[in-house]
Amino acid sequence: MKIGGTLTRYFALTFARAVAFVFMGMFLLIYLIDFVELLRRAGDIRTASVSLVAFLSLLRVPAVSEQVLPFAVLFGSMYAFITLTRKLELVVARAAGMSVWQFMAPPVAVAVLVGLVMTGIYNPVSALAKKHADELEVALFTSATGASDKEFWLRQRSLDGQAIIRADHAADGGTSLSGVTAFVFEPDGSFQERVIAKAAHLEPGYWAFSDARVLSPEEEPRDAASYLLATNLTGDQVSQSFATPESVPFWALPDVQRKTEQAGLDATAYRLRYQALLARPLLLVAMVLIAASFSLRFFRFGGVAKMVTGGVASGFVLYVATTLIGDLGGAGLLSPLMAAWTPAVVGSMLGTLVLLNQEDG
Repeated sequence: MKIGGTLTRYFALTFARAVAFVFMGMFLLIYLIDFVELLRRAGDIRTASVSLVAFLSLLRVPAVSEQVLPFAVLFGSMYAFITLTRKLELVVARAAGMSVWQFMAPPVAVAVLVGLVMTGIYNPVSALAKKHADELEVALFTSATGASDKEFWLRQRSLDGQAIIRADHAADGGTSLSGVTAFVFEPDGSFQERVIAKAAHLEPGYWAFSDARVLSPEEEPRDAASYLLATNLTGDQVSQSFATPESVPFWALPDVQRKTEQAGLDATAYRLRYQALLARPLLLVAMVLIAASFSLRFFRFGGVAKMVTGGVASGFVLYVATTLIGDLGGAGLLSPLMAAWTPAVVGSMLGTLVLLNQEDG
């Protein structure tokens, strides 16, 4: 029992160190690439010092590094398994009576722990950092008017009906718009009128359009110095719709989703993001099982390069499938629950099936 416990801790620490080493390497590589790109973009901005650009890049990288976490677990797992196999440590463990499932338990447990920590602790920190980075980037790379270069779209629902608002630029979290076009619909869904305005600002209970031109199918076009459009949106709700799901911390996603739905906005992206974060530990387990499927062959059998290539290709296919299914879920073609959990479940089952075949024939 003591030897088993010692081996378990050894395998767990070996796996954890390998994953941490690969993840930190990817983190630094992403940081350097992002830093160089931001320096290029900020070359003509006098207020953009090197230290400011470095700080902005540091705020942006954690959110990006979450996307490469599955690859870090895959590469770290393969490195750990190949190292243990090359040193014949797994051979000794098998000779001592350990099955593949016994020495797979520590890496799987570490993968689950990494997934929980990255979801519950790292994600809220990276989300807040990304939100701050977005605000800093807008302040640094926008024009003198302080408007964002992003095109802004918003759909709202009120007692007077529905409206779709589009703006060329948005500022103050989406509460101040310029180059605005609003498509207004009756409560029954029929088109009412289109409003083109120079600017719009969110006030309590309504949008205030300035220098507007109103076009209606039943009336002649008319100009209006001010046009008011009723809304039940608050500034916080508009800011939430303006923010990307990646900038919302994990623990705040259910509340943001609920408020977004209450405002009549589409909350699919927030539901998908929440379910994807919940499924992250299982996705990392799938990466560990895939790595083990291609890394536990004895070196004397040869074909190590093919094993590594097969493991990388399989992990890449799983990652691409996760992205594609996530896009289908974001488009509403699949439920967020199915889109988030299917790749992790299927990947885990396939990895388990391969290990069963290798262990039991």
